[in-house]
Amino acid sequence: MTLTQKIRRTLRPAGKTAQAVWRWKRLSFNEVPPVFGNSKPKSGSHLLLQILNGFTQIMPYRYVDADPIRTINKDGGRRTIDRVAADLGNVPQGVIGWGYVDATPENVAVLCAPNRVNYFIYRDPRDMLVSQVFFATDMHEEHGMHAYYKSLPDFGARLNVAITGIERDGLKMVSVKQRYEGVFQWLEQKMVMCLRFEDLINNRDATLHAMLDEVEKTGYKIPTPREKALLILVEAIQPKKSHTFRSGKTGGWKQHFTDEHKQLFKEVAGNLLVRLGYEKNNDW
Repeated sequence: MTLTQKIRRTLRPAGKTAQAVWRWKRLSFNEVPPVFGNSKPKSGSHLLLQILNGFTQIMPYRYVDADPIRTINKDGGRRTIDRVAADLGNVPQGVIGWGYVDATPENVAVLCAPNRVNYFIYRDPRDMLVSQVFFATDMHEEHGMHAYYKSLPDFGARLNVAITGIERDGLKMVSVKQRYEGVFQWLEQKMVMCLRFEDLINNRDATLHAMLDEVEKTGYKIPTPREKALLILVEAIQPKKSHTFRSGKTGGWKQHFTDEHKQLFKEVAGNLLVRLGYEKNNDW
């Protein structure tokens, strides 16, 4: 990070707060409920982030945190459980937090306290795998799998590894079935609104209404009329503005999964898609 970028990052909270003070004509931002947006990587986090940024235009939030709270650092090292939970608890009042965190008892204790709002977005595992392979191979050279994926002959070989996982020569990536164990842990939390990426794409308006309803379940009344709020959120959704944008579509896995990939996925993942509701049986 350059010195200019560091300065901008340091000054950003004050600047964003000043903008919020001007927009909402207030100095206090304590009445809105705490909001946290959560995701597994490559499952729609930046789509959720754009919606949360839209929240700041329809409710008196100061801003959305610039940096996600992570369970795993960018270099692949795992952060301590206490440090992650502390970061969750330290999001300032009136600031919307987001990140990639697991459903540890410590995190759940912070996020699932009364009068908080939590969103967790997940995605069809097949589309997630395709997205992860493209991202690690072509878009993020610092990704832990970048060099290994590049060493493989083609996309099909990389997808095989993404399905099965790998642990050798210092590389460690869990299988698709293991990846989604954390998804089920969040699905079990009653204080978390779990969102399908596909619903935000294919059933957008109803899903956005439900997200706004989740805020008002805390007893807080959103000051912007609902139809206007919906228009603002729809306008905030601009996938191509995300630096990780590739297609923004659902069902793209069908273009990349061969019969061999399908069979391997079923062997590794078992009834994962049925449990998640993406398929009625394993005959896909």
